[in-house]
Amino acid sequence: MNPSFDLSGKRALVTGSSRGIGAAIAKALASAGADVAINYAGSAEGAEATASAVRELGRRALVVQADLLDPQAPRRVFDAVAEGFGGLDILVSNVAVQFAEPWTEVSREHFDQQAIINWRSAFELIQLFAPAMLERGWGRILTIGSVQEAKPNPAMVVYAGLKSAQTTMVRNLARQFASRGVTVNNLAPGVIRTGRSEARLADPAYRETVMGWIPARFLGEPEDCAGAALLLCSDAGRYITGQSLYVDGGMSLP
Repeated sequence: MNPSFDLSGKRALVTGSSRGIGAAIAKALASAGADVAINYAGSAEGAEATASAVRELGRRALVVQADLLDPQAPRRVFDAVAEGFGGLDILVSNVAVQFAEPWTEVSREHFDQQAIINWRSAFELIQLFAPAMLERGWGRILTIGSVQEAKPNPAMVVYAGLKSAQTTMVRNLARQFASRGVTVNNLAPGVIRTGRSEARLADPAYRETVMGWIPARFLGEPEDCAGAALLLCSDAGRYITGQSLYVDGGMSLP
């Protein structure tokens, strides 16, 4: 492995890492030498599977159950990581929730759930973990956005708007942190083959429509996102900050 990608001795947290993109990122960071804290809300079995994969790579795994809808959850995650790892070097805010519905039918409950999970939880975790990174002079913060920042789905106006807001936050904090060794970036996946997407993609008509959106003409895999995440979380990406990297087969192109 190129030494610039080596994460030996680093400690990472990946929220929402019991499956899909989060699990793939957790495994990629572990394969590069990082110890990884795996956060999940409901799927203990999935979280343990991710943890087992991390341990098989010879790294420490810490499983942290916390539903980030709960206002107290970010603090519980912080305390668990502090106790288990003694601190954190890499924060990956991957957890997300979305509701497909016309803008006229968006309830306050659905709006608030998406705002908390897709933006506020990332901000609060950064508030908790970033100060020590800045003090040490090394840190990596990565949010997971969406191709909808560039190509919003009309049925997901709240989700798309919040992902764009998150990226504005990333750019703001990147400017503030850049001189102190901490990078802040956003990774924006396109249509990735995960448990969340597979059910809809099983419909041949819908799948054909989706493929028409993607210039590369194939669906992404969670591992495609994991490779990009490893770049942005390692010294290989030390000169990249405040950026949104689309992993979407060209879907975000004009």
